Amino acid sequence: MSQTALEPTTSRPGAGGRWMTVIFDDDVTPVDLVLVTLVAATGCDMQEAAMEVWEAEAYGKAAVHFATEEECRQAAAIIARARIQVDVQPEWSE
Repeated sequence: MSQTALEPTTSRPGAGGRWMTVIFDDDVTPVDLVLVTLVAATGCDMQEAAMEVWEAEAYGKAAVHFATEEECRQAAAIIARARIQVDVQPEWSE
């Protein structure tokens, strides 16, 4: 069975400032996989990862990491490798 790798998307380019990595709820990816992936990608603990997964399930999406654009892209690349839908966007819209 062939699987297509997902690439993180970027909502729009910005000039500096804080960025965020956002995950989206899906009914396919096992919760345990999402949890360990968030811990690996963002450096959070399992409790924080569980809260972020709950938020994504309850609201359809959750911000899981806030940092520079480059650091958010690095976290998103790890998350995307687990086939979790992820986006990188500025923390505040201009």
